[in-house]
Amino acid sequence: MANLSNCQCSCGETRFSIVGPPLLRAYCHCNICQSFNQAPFADITLFHTKNVIKPADNHIQFKSHKFPPVLKRGHCSHCGDGAIEYLNVPVMPEVVIVPSAMIQDKAFTPKPCLHMFYDKRVNDIQDSLPKHSGYLKSELAFGQKVLMALLSKNKKS
Repeated sequence: MANLSNCQCSCGETRFSIVGPPLLRAYCHCNICQSFNQAPFADITLFHTKNVIKPADNHIQFKSHKFPPVLKRGHCSHCGDGAIEYLNVPVMPEVVIVPSAMIQDKAFTPKPCLHMFYDKRVNDIQDSLPKHSGYLKSELAFGQKVLMALLSKNKKS
């Protein structure tokens, strides 16, 4: 895998770099992700915060959609594309969520591992990935995948 991948929104105004490997990739079908990504579902890739050189704050407009605000979602200030998200769950390291389409080097987008909030889907998806429905089941499945990825990456570091 390359040591660096650049990321950018569709207009090119919001840019940042990834300097380390991804933790995981997932598909989220929740209504907030649909709205944030202006798509039927979110195709997201997660990274350790230390592996992302964050974009300049003046290029991003952040918003939290739910309480407690553990997830800050950032849109490009120029084109409005979903650009970057910061997930900060107490007692876990902060992770950065990047829309997979923004990642220029596809070596930084691993195969997806699950669908969450599948009960909110716009269309059926024909693949063999686990499909989790409902808030609690989706959050638990996603949280378990993130925790396992963090523990796995920490053992390798």
